[in-house]
Amino acid sequence: MMESQQVEFKKSFGKEVIKVIITLAAFANTDGGRVIVGMDDDGKALGLQIGPETLQRCLNEIKNATYPQLLPKISVKEMDGKEVLVFEIGEFPVKPVSYKNRYYKRLHNSNHIMSLEEIVDLQQQSLSLSFDAYPSGVLLSSLDQELIEQFFEKANRRGRVFLLDDLFTNFVKLKLIRDGKLTIAANLLFGNPDFTIRIGRFKSEATIIDDVIIDSPLFSAVDAALIFIKKHINLSYHFDGSRERKERWQYPMEALRELVMNAVVHRDYKNMSDIIVKIFDDRIRISNPGRLYGNLKVDDLKRDDYVSALRNRVLAETFFFTGDIERYGTGFIRIREHLKTYPEVELELSEMGDFFTAELRITPPITPPVTPPISPPNGEGVTDLEFRMLELLEDEPRLSAADMARRLQIGRDTVKEYLARLKSKGLLVREGGARSGIWRVTAAGKEMVEKINRR
Repeated sequence: MMESQQVEFKKSFGKEVIKVIITLAAFANTDGGRVIVGMDDDGKALGLQIGPETLQRCLNEIKNATYPQLLPKISVKEMDGKEVLVFEIGEFPVKPVSYKNRYYKRLHNSNHIMSLEEIVDLQQQSLSLSFDAYPSGVLLSSLDQELIEQFFEKANRRGRVFLLDDLFTNFVKLKLIRDGKLTIAANLLFGNPDFTIRIGRFKSEATIIDDVIIDSPLFSAVDAALIFIKKHINLSYHFDGSRERKERWQYPMEALRELVMNAVVHRDYKNMSDIIVKIFDDRIRISNPGRLYGNLKVDDLKRDDYVSALRNRVLAETFFFTGDIERYGTGFIRIREHLKTYPEVELELSEMGDFFTAELRITPPITPPVTPPISPPNGEGVTDLEFRMLELLEDEPRLSAADMARRLQIGRDTVKEYLARLKSKGLLVREGGARSGIWRVTAAGKEMVEKINRR
């Protein structure tokens, strides 16, 4: 036996009484566990002198030093022919538990002081409250009324809740008004949330091509984020003999939407940092402030039987009513389902510092200037952006890179990259100098445009 997340060894209760009680409090705040007294650090039984009053004395010391008071189960066990004391405590229903006004959690095989945010989170979990349910201090008149109407229409179409014409009644029903006051969730969804989503298109970790800051209310922010992402990932067209062409994005859009929605709904809004989305040639990384909530761990999300913990319960329920969330705790199950048709895309989940990160990565990695594998490598097809550029230059051959960037709403570096792709495929040539020259779509390029338009 070794020390672990739920097992700790102590040599004696006398000299190490403080450490024993701290460990029990940490266990109570985490997943529960056992402290075995009379063992050395390597798990070797040393034994104890256990008198008739020992168990009651131990219980009294633990009870007097903890709040809420802990009463662990105590038993005498024999190990290697020697008697040891075993203290067992489950995860406590009312958290956090303190040892002399200090709060600890169990992480791997050691105890750690809890931060103020962790203490608040545990209190909210114990009371079945969430941060977004607290009053916001904003007025109903300050919210975006048009956005609210769009939400009501979408929720009623979905049929999971029936909303009337009365705004105040609807907000009470949705828990967006509590005790007569607008909640934080209401302001986040339809007001001025003071939180942003920062999205950038990168050529490397240090080189950014294009970026945007989305500071709109959450009900519209997800769609705005996906629109920008679509501008910077490839879209292939495939022809399978049917009358219509088939589209295939570089990543499954359903999975991307789930990941962006997950970041918006589950981020820690007590943390003023932004959600960060980075788009590279071969991966998209989405990072949101706030580690996984409750006792949820990264490895749990890789299983289909994981149990979700809701940091922002009102936001989750609101997006559930519109159908943006299907069922609590199923998001990563659906993401894995969407990825089954994209065997070249892998999902990586991690925690670092105060952030949770989800990354979709194309394997094997792409090394520029090689065209991403979903773009036809033999010149027999073009991506959506390449197609749009060919159409644009066929009509206006004198456009500059800056003009194209403005028309297509992409960065100038992206324009230059795709012009180079089209030239390498023999679909576009440059005639004349940089200032006075023109772009000429080749016969092959025109044929490609006509073929796609016919479909």
